[in-house]
Amino acid sequence: HKQSANKLQRVVIVIRILRNIYSQCTIMASSGNDWCTIESDPGVFTSLIESFGTRNVEFAELWSLDDDSLMQLVRPMDGVDNATVHGLIFLFKWQSSGGGGEEAKDDVGRGKALVGEDCPAGLFFARQVTHNACATQAILSVLFNAPNSVAETDGEDNGGGDAADKNDDDKGRKLVLGKTLSNFKSFTSHFPPDLRGEAIGSSDEIRAAHNSFGRAEDAFLGDPTKPKRVATDDDDVFHFVAYVPHEEDGCVYELDGLQAGPIRVGSYRAEVGDENSNESSTSATGTGWMRVARDAIQDRLSNYSPTEIKFNLMAVVQDRRTYLAERLDSLASVGMEESDPAVLAVRSELHGEEEKRAGWRDENERRRHNYLPFCVEYLRCLAGSGRFEELAQKARERAGEKRKRAEERRKGSSK
Repeated sequence: HKQSANKLQRVVIVIRILRNIYSQCTIMASSGNDWCTIESDPGVFTSLIESFGTRNVEFAELWSLDDDSLMQLVRPMDGVDNATVHGLIFLFKWQSSGGGGEEAKDDVGRGKALVGEDCPAGLFFARQVTHNACATQAILSVLFNAPNSVAETDGEDNGGGDAADKNDDDKGRKLVLGKTLSNFKSFTSHFPPDLRGEAIGSSDEIRAAHNSFGRAEDAFLGDPTKPKRVATDDDDVFHFVAYVPHEEDGCVYELDGLQAGPIRVGSYRAEVGDENSNESSTSATGTGWMRVARDAIQDRLSNYSPTEIKFNLMAVVQDRRTYLAERLDSLASVGMEESDPAVLAVRSELHGEEEKRAGWRDENERRRHNYLPFCVEYLRCLAGSGRFEELAQKARERAGEKRKRAEERRKGSSK
């Protein structure tokens, strides 16, 4: 009986600790100006930019870098032959040099960062000065460099009509930045890269939107009274970079906020007289620039072990619903009824897109939900049933076996 009482006392102590953490959630979640890490997911990124008021754009995950996959971005459906791909966002595991030098392994053999007068005119680049902001910064790098984007004004009446009239999005073909990002881009247009990075990190609107996709439990996992733990070489640290085409000089640039400036990775415009040149290879809306970016990404991948799989690549593309809505309008203009099979097929595709968005919303709500109260109640029920100690022991055994297998794999790969 004494042993059972001791076990129950330990469970009660654990529950009290979790309760105390939960009671301080509001204070911990709202304190400071920290940026959380967010998941690399098309639903997260699309919802993030839509919270800024950005329209007519979404994120699509790329599972392959072959020509067919790139062509599917340019031709997402029948009747669409030259869709715009605004940029690519690449997530990879950061590799430090480990030798005390400033240059990291990821930088070896890559192009030189362009600074000062060497930086191409009209290209938006910001240095990353805020920890954990690389995801949002890569997204902004693509949006602010989109060649067919339009800014959205505050809608003040200056005799020229309202904001919607002045900022026609061409039936959804143009990316509309929204008021928040339009004002930010205008405000920082003449800033140097480091001040642009400071402005991003200091923007309450951008930080709040970014942090809204953090997991609620993350606020409870650390002690706010102690300095944050600094990642070591043994930790998996991930980083986001963007690849964008620049129409003014016909080159593709890697925008990495940890670099001093943008890095030119190649030109997508064929030489004059090249028999292989065509609109798809020489335009920022074709696959040519993506093939240049693909080569740069593959160069990065070559620095990793063949067994490394912790990468993610997403394309910033036009919202598929805009294509479908335009097709419905064209079918209606030629007199097709709602019961026509062609109209029903488009309606079905549009319904599928809306279901995809609904799934994204559900997943984002799950990401934001705080599961800690459930965990506390679950522990209470286990303690009441007398199975807590038994299950805890089994969990410890499984964890030990997992560590053992991981150690064996590590030894095997080092041979």
